[in-house]
Amino acid sequence: MTAPATRLRHVERRWVPRREKAVDPARLAETFGVSETVAGVLAARGVETEREARSLLEPSLEQLHDPFLMLGMREASARVLKAVDAGERILVYGDYDVDGTTGTVVLRRALGFLGAKTGYHVPHRFTEGYGIRRDVLERAKAEGYSLVISVDCGIRAFEPLEWARDNDLDVIITDHHLPDEDEGAPPAYAVLNPNQKGCAYPDKNLAGVGVAFKLAHALFRERGRENLVPGFLKVVAIGTVADVAQLVGENRAIVALGLSDLQRATNPGLRALMEVAGCGDGTGMRAFDIGFRLGPRINAAGRMDAARAVVELFEAKKYEEARKLAEQLDALNRERRDVQQQVTERAVAELELTGQEETAVVVVAGQGWHRGVIGLAASKIAERLQRPAVVISLDEDGTGHGSARSGEGFHMLDALTSCADLLEAFGGHAHAAGLSVRRENVAELRRRLNEHAARVMCEGEDGQPCLEYDLELPAEALSLDLCAELEALEPFGAGWPKPVFVTRNLRVVGEPRVLKERHLKFGVTAGGRVQDCIWWGGAERATATPRPGARIELAYSVEANCWNGNTRLQLVVEDLKGSE
Repeated sequence: MTAPATRLRHVERRWVPRREKAVDPARLAETFGVSETVAGVLAARGVETEREARSLLEPSLEQLHDPFLMLGMREASARVLKAVDAGERILVYGDYDVDGTTGTVVLRRALGFLGAKTGYHVPHRFTEGYGIRRDVLERAKAEGYSLVISVDCGIRAFEPLEWARDNDLDVIITDHHLPDEDEGAPPAYAVLNPNQKGCAYPDKNLAGVGVAFKLAHALFRERGRENLVPGFLKVVAIGTVADVAQLVGENRAIVALGLSDLQRATNPGLRALMEVAGCGDGTGMRAFDIGFRLGPRINAAGRMDAARAVVELFEAKKYEEARKLAEQLDALNRERRDVQQQVTERAVAELELTGQEETAVVVVAGQGWHRGVIGLAASKIAERLQRPAVVISLDEDGTGHGSARSGEGFHMLDALTSCADLLEAFGGHAHAAGLSVRRENVAELRRRLNEHAARVMCEGEDGQPCLEYDLELPAEALSLDLCAELEALEPFGAGWPKPVFVTRNLRVVGEPRVLKERHLKFGVTAGGRVQDCIWWGGAERATATPRPGARIELAYSVEANCWNGNTRLQLVVEDLKGSE
């Protein structure tokens, strides 16, 4: 089968500055003690005061909010501590993705420090599916558990929670998914979710692991053991980045502090995972390493097999045991990559067969597609086409399990809500959601989502997607020093991406090379020097390969590329245009 990228149409984007800067970067540079380029990026992102800049440039524990600002926290912490003191059995009920498994690890470890008697349950994606199930609660009750604490799930689990309430099983929900506004809060003993109605918690961007961490923080404060809090930030940072949570506000402090502490990790499972993933002892790790090395290996457990392997890894007592588990996750991740490519190819073929090259929202479905990777396939298609995408795997009985992805300008959960009568179940966030739908309703779902998109989607004046860039730089500004300067703005990720620059009137040097049939590598002359350029997926995206000697304009980020003991500046291409 032909690789999908050879068939997907490249979407040309209009380049627009993030913000017309109202503040002089030179003045900001002097005030903040940074280079003019760094100050320019801050200004382009709306940072104008020294206080705002210090918060971004110098993350600290003081930036963690008081956990008791979260609605329901006093009731939740009091109930947990009552259970600890009475010797009640507590079940931690986590989700199977990286957010849920790392949150389960955090909560189990925190409860262990307090002397609690705990067990845990992480559902199997294929045999149990997402969310809290009544049969699991019934089994927990029969096994003597009197308190259940969810992690990254439960905000829409009304029927199972009604059973628990009626059968004297207390359930505390910790979740960050958007609640059903029509239904209100679920019937739990307490609900911790910064996104629930009436919650005044100042940061709505916490990942599921972050909400679980806030409960742990509250418990430690109540027992006078708040000194333990910083030690948990390593795992919370991993879950936050890997769940693609916004790296702004409190999340930014969590991730920055957690990254700086990774080199001091003593947990055998974490150390084994870092080594298997090629991160060494954690020294110098960045959010990129979590997102593209640690995160995928943790997520592979729930995508391809049983996610409880992640909890077993982090709770392993001996390094030998941990290393074996880490290698198993590494093998699952390699399998995941192969299966993901196959499903993406099939989804793109289906896209073409159903004539969706020009639709506002792509909805594709196929028989028996691996459910563990459909979300990744949806992300690939949405990124390539710059359009929302829904990928659905159909079972033999006609039930479809789907994953939906979108970018800025399209609220995916709102779109699915507008089609609720067609769906068996759905939930998620503004830009990532899951759903269940019958085969016979897929075509109508496609029609209704596109109808909804026609009403709400916000694009450029001519309907063309936009690429936002931070600054326009002269070719003379390109050097390794620029990479060093930009380190002050780490960590980068969702909501706080690597700076994108634009440089015009560059000349292509030599014949561009195609790597692995997908990527483009070429050189450009800039400021009297030749700079290396890499365009990941460029062979698939470019309308035409840049010719030697051609004048071009680049939108790019920068990185230091180390090879054979030499370090050179490399421009990572976001987009390319011919220069007039």
